Amino acid sequence: MTKFDLIATSAMGLEALVAKEVRDLGYECEVENGRISFKGDEAAIARANMWLRTADRIRIKVGEFKARTFDELFEKTKSLPWEQYLPEDAEFPVTGKSVKSQLFSVSDCQAIVKKAIVERMRTHYKKTGWLEESGPFFKIEVALLKDVAILTIDASGSGLHKRGYRTGQGEAPIKETLAAALVTLTNWTPNKPFVDPFCGSGTIPIEAALIGQNIAPGFNREFVSEAWNWIPEKVWEDARMEAEDLAKYDQPLEITGSDIDHCMIKIAEENAFEAGLGDLIQFKQMQVKDFTTTKEYGVIVGNPPYGERLGDKEAVQKMYEAMGKVLAPLDTWSIYILTSDEEFEKVFGKPATKKRKLFNGFIRTDYYQYWGKRPPKIR
Repeated sequence: MTKFDLIATSAMGLEALVAKEVRDLGYECEVENGRISFKGDEAAIARANMWLRTADRIRIKVGEFKARTFDELFEKTKSLPWEQYLPEDAEFPVTGKSVKSQLFSVSDCQAIVKKAIVERMRTHYKKTGWLEESGPFFKIEVALLKDVAILTIDASGSGLHKRGYRTGQGEAPIKETLAAALVTLTNWTPNKPFVDPFCGSGTIPIEAALIGQNIAPGFNREFVSEAWNWIPEKVWEDARMEAEDLAKYDQPLEITGSDIDHCMIKIAEENAFEAGLGDLIQFKQMQVKDFTTTKEYGVIVGNPPYGERLGDKEAVQKMYEAMGKVLAPLDTWSIYILTSDEEFEKVFGKPATKKRKLFNGFIRTDYYQYWGKRPPKIR
């Protein structure tokens, strides 16, 4: 099978998590800002799309070269083996970005890359007129950074955060990939209770349940590369079969999501049902200050309101303070809260064991981690 240069793109701060997932699939990788590079065959394209929980998308790198002039960009793009990827009738729009490069006009770079690929395709397929572009879809990106151009083809289609279960959402939904990262960064194991007291449309509890039962996040969706004729149908069948075989559907879970808004609880229940997890997650309308439990050694993960809007901060900080008081006695529970409020620890009433910088969309946040006591070792 052919080996491809593959890239799993990542949100800032999640690179190490994506790299671990790539290695867990059996591929060596290199980590840079926002991208994890690895080599793999057609099966790697399918398996990476199917299994990576915290990556944004999978790209195939066609070429990388220095390009300081438009002529250089054109000739070096044209010299790449596009016919190995694009059939004669391929539809291939070109997107682009440029950072700290002499070729700063993105629209010009896109047009030149498109023209170079068209010329290469015309020569290879012995065409004189227009290319029809009525066939399978290949989204090409030219990304320039410090005069180095990387040309890639998107093998995912919709971003990997689109798992296919979200029927509804609130005003500021957390991306499924970030929700999965928040769960992965905890000490939760499927035999412990898991609680999200600000569940909104249920994304964090649903991602926890998928992790708890080892269900592949891409199992219920399609990918653009499934329509490519050079990836055999059997490759995708095998990837789905592997996902089915590795799922632990009989793993019992105790996952609860609560929210102050009864409308969000209804949406969360519908989303969990759509994900096939309706019976596994309990949702209830409740304020965080009313939370009680008799269980030990549980995990709380919350993405509460941040108070970003003018006038909201005071109310949000009062809620943080009430949450700190109600959770203070739970010394065997581990608590993880994502917020952009830099005064969180002071208002919550306790310094975090550890903090991790993450981005929720474009908002810079900290993930405050409070580790509870460990259960006694069973002799």
